[in-house]
Amino acid sequence: MESISTVVFIGAGNLATNLAMALHGIGVNIIQIVSRSIYSSKILAEKLTTDYTNNLSEINQNADLYIISVTDTALADISFKLRLKNKIVVHTSGTLEMNILSSISENVGVFYPIQTFSKFEIINFSNIPICIESNSKSVEFILLNLAKKISGNVNLISSDQRKTLHISAVFASNYTSFMYLIANEIVKENSLDFNLLLPLIERTAAKLQTHKPEEAITGPSRRNDTEIIKKHLDFLKSKPNYYKIYKLLSNNIINHFYDTNL
Repeated sequence: MESISTVVFIGAGNLATNLAMALHGIGVNIIQIVSRSIYSSKILAEKLTTDYTNNLSEINQNADLYIISVTDTALADISFKLRLKNKIVVHTSGTLEMNILSSISENVGVFYPIQTFSKFEIINFSNIPICIESNSKSVEFILLNLAKKISGNVNLISSDQRKTLHISAVFASNYTSFMYLIANEIVKENSLDFNLLLPLIERTAAKLQTHKPEEAITGPSRRNDTEIIKKHLDFLKSKPNYYKIYKLLSNNIINHFYDTNL
């Protein structure tokens, strides 16, 4: 087998939904959705006009590829229950070893897209980096071939590299989103609109297309402007958690550029 024609998805969450729709869009036949939530599996199956179940024992055994896109805890549980002999089985986790799948099949791999997903917004995969790992050259060839059909940014990486990338992604995306949450709370409590910050957020992200991260950093901490920083900290005294976050980040920026602390 040189290419994938049929796929079963185990999982119907944000990533699974977007990846299933991307593969469906290039003509891959998604023959079944398996999810612990019968509601979630039905919703995704209806988008793909395919079969669905919430029972792992009812999994279709005739697919070319099985994509397990679930939480890491659920994946560990599935690895104890599922047996697919020599079928190609991959997971989409950023942290788990590929070998967690070795009890399921002789042919395993990882198909890891680096992006934040929502099942309510289907996005184009063409520029999304997809990281591939496999336990054989033959499986590697097949997975690379499939990934290149939906993305122009396909990479071979090891499990250790993938873990490193996932940690970096948490800093770049998840923690950044939490900063937006803090900013939103602060402006709302002071009768301001978060939309006032959107041009700044967009410009900050755009700068990374042409500048290194350390070149894109501005603001009072980058200037080591301790007077403004102290005023900001005074403002945040009523919110101890945000006070700690602000001071921690300010100290790290100052230490990075000036080798000193507040």
